[in-house]
Amino acid sequence: MPSKSLDDLVSFFKSCQQELLQAFQALDKDCILSTSPWQRPDNGGGGVMGVIRGPAIEKAGANFSEVHGKEYPAIEGEHKGKPFKAMGISTICHPYNPHAPIAHMNLRFLQVGEDAWWFGGGADLTPFIPYEKDTQAFHAALQSPCDAYENGAYQKFKAWCDEYFYIPHRQSPRGVGGVFFDYLSGDFQKIYEFVRGVGKAYIDAYPRILEERLKCDFTQEEKEGQLYWRGRYAEFNLAWDRGTRFGLMTGGNPEAIFVSLPPVVKW
Repeated sequence: MPSKSLDDLVSFFKSCQQELLQAFQALDKDCILSTSPWQRPDNGGGGVMGVIRGPAIEKAGANFSEVHGKEYPAIEGEHKGKPFKAMGISTICHPYNPHAPIAHMNLRFLQVGEDAWWFGGGADLTPFIPYEKDTQAFHAALQSPCDAYENGAYQKFKAWCDEYFYIPHRQSPRGVGGVFFDYLSGDFQKIYEFVRGVGKAYIDAYPRILEERLKCDFTQEEKEGQLYWRGRYAEFNLAWDRGTRFGLMTGGNPEAIFVSLPPVVKW
C-alpha cells in the first residue's frame, strides 16, 4: 500500500473529525469542547478524542485513531497473529431534545500482514420520535455516494445496516437504518472515494436534521421516554458492536471507545 495513499486517508479522517466538532459547536453555542490525545503502549500509535457537552448537544464525540501492533486480534481467525495497522474516524451524537435523533458514523481502514487490506464503516440514524422527512433525507444523502460507487450498492449496504444494527434480545432494529459495509477491497482509489463520499454526506445531512429538531418543543413524558430508548442504544454497543470489541482488544482508549454511550439513560 503506497504510503501517500495512507497519508491522504489519515488527513481525510482528521478533517472529518474537525468538521464534525465544528458542526456540533455551531448548533450549541453554549457547549464545551474537550480534546484529549492518547497513546497505546509500546509506541503502538494512538489518537485524539473529541467530546462536546452542552445544553442542546448533551453529548457528542468525534474520535480519530491510528494504531498498529504485532498481532491482529483473534476476532479474525484468518489474520490471527499477523502485524496490523488500523485507522479511522468514529462519531456519535446524543442530543438533549427527544425529537432530535441520535446518529452515528464510523469509517475505517485496516491493513493486516503484507498485502491484506480493507475498508469498513457506515452511518445510521436512531430517532426516539421518528420523522419520515428526516429518514428520507438521511437515506437520500447516503444513497448518492453508494450509487456513484457501484450499481446496487445502496440497497446492499442498506440491507446490511438493517441486519447489523438489529438488537436480537429486543427483537427490534436500533433505529431507522442507513448504510453499513465491511471488507471492501480491490481498487483502493475507487473505494477511498466512496468512503469519502459517505463521510461528506453524513457531515452535510445530519447537522441539517439536528438544526431543525433541536427547535422542537417537547414534554416531560417524551423526555422520560427518550431516556429508556437510549438504553437500547447502550445495550447494542455493549453486547453486540464489533467496533467496541475491536477497540478494546487492540488496546484502544476505553474513554474514547465508550464515548458512544448515552450521557443519561434509564432501564
